[in-house]
Amino acid sequence: MTASGLNGGHVFGSALLALIEQAGTGIAILVEGLARDELLRSRLTRAEVLRQLHTLVDSAGQVPPTLRGEMPELDWPGWDAMRVQLRAPPGEALDEALGFACESLVPATLLWLRVYQRSQPALFRMAT
Repeated sequence: MTASGLNGGHVFGSALLALIEQAGTGIAILVEGLARDELLRSRLTRAEVLRQLHTLVDSAGQVPPTLRGEMPELDWPGWDAMRVQLRAPPGEALDEALGFACESLVPATLLWLRVYQRSQPALFRMAT
């Protein structure tokens, strides 16, 4: 069944939510205890955070509108804008996007995902 089909769409959406959560958790672990300037100076940590952010924004960008509508508190427009900002060349704009994602978007997203996992667990089940 295609991703747009009823069961396939649910499994696809659940898988995307799992990717978003995994990438967000990975980012949170990587930046825990780091000040923004430390993150920006650390080549290895910065590169891995950017890799995880790309996974997160790519996954968020594929979440179907109906599923987005089930979780309106998640900042879907913010993640859509972040996808564009992460394409910026190295420099101040990319640094700002990276800092904002790590300090605001990721923590808020993880918080709301946990709320929805408790209140709407069926959204996260990958069973057909």
